[in-house]
Amino acid sequence: MRRPFDHLPAPGRRGFLASAGALLAAAALEGAGLSGAARAAGVATADGAGVAGASWIATAGVGEAFAAVGLDPAMAAQVRAGSAVRLHGIEASPSGPLAVAVGRRPGHIAFVFHMERGGVVASFGPGEGRVFSGHGRFSADGRHLLTNEIERPQDGTHHMGRGVVALRAVADGFAIAAEWPSGGDGPHDLMLSGSALVVANGGIEPHTPEARDAEVTGSGITLLDPATGTMRGEGRLAPDLASLSLRHLSRDGRGGTVVAAQDLLADGVARPLLFRIGADGVLTPFDGPEAELRALRGYVGSVAFDPSGAFVACASPRGGRVAIWQADGRYVGAVPLMDGCGLAPGRDAGTFVAASGYGEVIAISAGPQEVGIIARRTGGPRFDNHMARVG
Repeated sequence: MRRPFDHLPAPGRRGFLASAGALLAAAALEGAGLSGAARAAGVATADGAGVAGASWIATAGVGEAFAAVGLDPAMAAQVRAGSAVRLHGIEASPSGPLAVAVGRRPGHIAFVFHMERGGVVASFGPGEGRVFSGHGRFSADGRHLLTNEIERPQDGTHHMGRGVVALRAVADGFAIAAEWPSGGDGPHDLMLSGSALVVANGGIEPHTPEARDAEVTGSGITLLDPATGTMRGEGRLAPDLASLSLRHLSRDGRGGTVVAAQDLLADGVARPLLFRIGADGVLTPFDGPEAELRALRGYVGSVAFDPSGAFVACASPRGGRVAIWQADGRYVGAVPLMDGCGLAPGRDAGTFVAASGYGEVIAISAGPQEVGIIARRTGGPRFDNHMARVG
């Protein structure tokens, strides 16, 4: 996926960063350079109270910086909070107006912003000697945020570090209250689904220094007890799928969970990139026509269930398409979206919303026999990897 400003350095600070200096810097970015750039790009900014609530939130490149943005019911984008670093996963609290956007791996900072008023209200870093993997998830009551973190090698070598799940107390400034092993190397996404905390340990990430000459990722799924971190189950890929890195998760709200993958090998083999996760962690691949699997080009950047849980969509920015399956594993079809990666449930059963790095947002409708684009909006910011529905 085309990504702007990868040359910008990431901050090297550790620990909790919600200091007056950090907040003033974020406020200056939001109120000055970013707001001006957003206006020049035709993107609205949230300058005060009374802003209409967002139906979706996403991360994006705006001007010479980055931002967390909200999308209204008409899919128009509005900057909620600015950032000098590129953001990755984004998550709204289920119990209030706060949301968290985490820096992409290797991430050194996460921002907490106010979805209604706009602006950064706090920021925090990973645990000592670790980096963020790009994702964080709130608990069902909104009292805690769980983040995947990766131990950073101190000798300067390029290899994946062991994973740590950090349980953070929102009321204590997102300070770490407990932490557990993630059960593997290079954890990426995590999600509370049913009674388990599901962790996608990606192992070696494709297109990184660690991936050079590698053919096996060491990826896997672990199911943890969300209260104690005790392992409840584990899922591993078959030997002929060992080049896949398991990365992004979605849940249907009834205990069903899927994980999407990216392929370490660019050998043209049409490997499945979507898997159902069993109650014991066992992985079952979603099948599809060989030509359709190959069209994903070995890369799924985001995955989502529709509001009914009957359909699952996968966005492939490299394949320039959003592919859709029924939840029972039957392939339905795909729609084109150049450089499209951000993906979230729509408002109605059988619908999704997807966004691209070219500023395009589409609404997709899925049925048992076909899929199609039912609405489109252009002229937005350069949407990045992820988006989420609010409420």
